[in-house]
Amino acid sequence: MADIQQQVQDAIDELVASGAERGLQVAIYHNGKLVVDAVAGAADPESGRAVTSDTPFYSTSTGKGVTSTVVHVLAERGVLDYDAPIADLWPEFGAHGKESVTLRHVLTHAAGVPGMPADTTPEDLADWKKSVDAIAAAEPWWEPGTKFGYHAQSFGYIVGEVVRRATGKPISEVLREVVGEPLGVADELFFGVPEAELGRVARVEDAPAPEGAEEGEGAPEMTPEMFAEIPFFKVVNGYTAAPMAALPDAQFGNRTDVLTSDIPAGATLTARAVARMYAALIGEVDGVRLISEDRLKEACSEAVSGTDEILGCPISRALGYDVGLPSPNAPQAPTVFGTAGSEGSAAYADRATGIVVAVTKNRFTPGDYSVVERIGEIASKALG
Repeated sequence: MADIQQQVQDAIDELVASGAERGLQVAIYHNGKLVVDAVAGAADPESGRAVTSDTPFYSTSTGKGVTSTVVHVLAERGVLDYDAPIADLWPEFGAHGKESVTLRHVLTHAAGVPGMPADTTPEDLADWKKSVDAIAAAEPWWEPGTKFGYHAQSFGYIVGEVVRRATGKPISEVLREVVGEPLGVADELFFGVPEAELGRVARVEDAPAPEGAEEGEGAPEMTPEMFAEIPFFKVVNGYTAAPMAALPDAQFGNRTDVLTSDIPAGATLTARAVARMYAALIGEVDGVRLISEDRLKEACSEAVSGTDEILGCPISRALGYDVGLPSPNAPQAPTVFGTAGSEGSAAYADRATGIVVAVTKNRFTPGDYSVVERIGEIASKALG
């Protein structure tokens, strides 16, 4: 086990020394035991504050796995039912033909409500009532359950409002009660970060332009017409999956209002906290198991598979998690489930091997999961 810790440490030290990354955390569990807890680089490039194991990182859709875990714990306790219409708890959501949408539809991104208003701003996303009211007023893009397409931001609000209606508490509070506190990671696993904790959070940055590229060179500038041809950016009835003013870049991820608000399509977390959560999904961690084996099988096995209407690519999904990881070089076994963030973070578990891997980073490298691939390969060779 000391060997895998050193291998991972050497790998992330190299990434920081080369300039490819600024700050990194890696945590790996195996059969309920933490076997790697490694950090490298700077959490704040300006002050030089170093990354530590308890430095929370804003991690975009890696947080969807946390949101989904809250649902499964509540379902295990009988508080939520995957197949009950959401309108039973949230009557306003049933407008415009959405009365048959269930939590299962939402978890598989099949609800037909992938969009937010096209003019949505970060301030809007930080306003819970405004966001959930907009979703309730939306017209579905397809008959619920007949197709599926990535609900980039709406996913978190729909799930979060269902949780709020069922429990009477905001999802951040429920996360603390049912996941964070039982696992001892309540101060490392957040939706809205308490203002008093903001000083611990890593500062994120966008990846620099390729070396040698001059300003104005590179890919041609995208026009509104070009964006309209991309499923992720198309506008339907005034809604889009990716509002241009609220795309999750570094400026977005460093905003105080974004960090302190419940926007549970993402989360602010440490690698060791989210890894501990996944380890407690697939088995016992220090006497704590979040869900039963039967619940795990239902929640984390493939539920839908095919071409995603929004992403435009083939994908397999379980209930709130992807099956396999978003890169062909990352683990793709049907027993692997988790979520990855657009900035290059990821957390996943393999039910077959008992391996859990989590990677957080503060340099946004959209669509580049090479760090996750590299760490996953080390874990598989050492532990698989």
